[in-house]
Amino acid sequence: MPAAGQDVALAQLSLVHNSLRAHLPSSPWSIKLRRRGYQRFLILASQINLYYFWEKRWFFVAIALGAVMLTLPLPDGLTREGLIVLTMSMVATVLFVTEPVPLPTVALLIVVGQVVLLGLDSTAVAKSLMTDSVLFIMGSLMLAVAVVKQKLDKRLAWFIVRLTGTKTSRICFGISAVSGVLASFIGEHTVAAMMLPVGITLITLTSDDPKKVRNLAAVLLFSISYGCSVAGIGTPSGGARNAIMIGYWKEFFYDPANPETHKFLIDYVNWIVHAYPMFLIQLPLVTAVLLFTFKPEYDNLTRAVARLRAQVNEEGPMRPVDWFAILIFAVILGGWIFGSGTLGMGTIALLGAAAFLIAGLVLWEDLNSGVNWGVVLLYAAAISLGVQMKNTGAAQWVAESFIAMLAPIGADSGFGLWASISVLTTAVTNTMSNGAAVAVLGPIVLKAAVVAGESPIIIGFVTAVSSAFAYLTVVGTPACTIVYASGYLKTTDFLTVGWRMAVLSTVLMLLIAALYWPLLGV
Repeated sequence: MPAAGQDVALAQLSLVHNSLRAHLPSSPWSIKLRRRGYQRFLILASQINLYYFWEKRWFFVAIALGAVMLTLPLPDGLTREGLIVLTMSMVATVLFVTEPVPLPTVALLIVVGQVVLLGLDSTAVAKSLMTDSVLFIMGSLMLAVAVVKQKLDKRLAWFIVRLTGTKTSRICFGISAVSGVLASFIGEHTVAAMMLPVGITLITLTSDDPKKVRNLAAVLLFSISYGCSVAGIGTPSGGARNAIMIGYWKEFFYDPANPETHKFLIDYVNWIVHAYPMFLIQLPLVTAVLLFTFKPEYDNLTRAVARLRAQVNEEGPMRPVDWFAILIFAVILGGWIFGSGTLGMGTIALLGAAAFLIAGLVLWEDLNSGVNWGVVLLYAAAISLGVQMKNTGAAQWVAESFIAMLAPIGADSGFGLWASISVLTTAVTNTMSNGAAVAVLGPIVLKAAVVAGESPIIIGFVTAVSSAFAYLTVVGTPACTIVYASGYLKTTDFLTVGWRMAVLSTVLMLLIAALYWPLLGV
């Protein structure tokens, strides 16, 4: 470059440099302070994860909602403690639905809130967490892991086919029936996990192309999930919601000194007498609705059954250890039926889990990793909060308000009240687990029964049974989530068939509540 050109370039650079420095303060200390402040700002900005706040937005919304509720003036008839409990319930419900934090976190906050906000003794709160219902839930989850560990899925599929034959409609009914009978005793999530390989085996043995078995897959997989769902109401061990309601009846209405209140001690057999008939009636209806909604591509599964038979023959006959596992579970079932009134269902469930461990059929490591201990804590905290809703009068206040709201439309008693509670429970249970739904609504609807002069037992059964109508969403029940995880179903499939199942189940349950339960003296 020529010398003249270099001089011009240097002059331009000097001009730019001077112009950039022109706005800076002349003091070197000011320059250092500004630079240091800007560096600190950059460090702070790098440490703030804006995505975290967006991801947890519903947590902060729930906390803000709770703070606002606590500043509101007390409504007539509601104590300060009652407002605190209602606030905790509302915050917990928002967190249940949106899940911005792991659900066991909500349980921890409920425990802490009872001590800090209500001023309860921590030992008293701890005692309220561990009831027989919670022991029963914990023991049932442990038994579920032990049963799945035995890996009897293909034999079970072959057993179903031998009973039903190879016709698709009969196999679907057989899957629903077997799934239902098992789920009524050991919980729907366990049976769904155990039966899913059965359904997938029949699907894949029919065709390797998912597009060619789209409707067949829907019918088989929904037969599993809906079979489990309608059966979960059949016995106390069919779902945590049943044990929770049994615990509420005892906590709210039972008085050892009053013989008339002994009817509120609902044992295993008593529950079966009330709820099992509805499960049996629903079984053929489930198959009919599924076949009407999804017309299978294959009317007969002879080819798949032949392949299944070959695979079962390769495994050989059942081993003695398999029969021993079945025997242990049969003994536990007998204990629930004949001994739950004296020993408690939770004690028997824990005894069964111990028997599987002692026999070496399952390892503690399997139970420790297979049981969702957070679920146990969640139900314990929810039940504990429900008890506080009763003790503080919050449940009574909400129940009276609910009845007053229904009065103008004539739904404050009788059939109208049953239908209103059923619709409310169905709506709630499709947004959160059925156990959580019953834990939240139980104290309210039972108090509503007292206010309306209705039977708390009928209202309790209406609530517990309606909590099984979570047919509309993937997250409604564990069984729905499990079959959806197979990859054969779409979220819209649940809406397509779910509304039909919900309407049918609600109508059937209301007829049973009106015609059958009163015959049992409730």
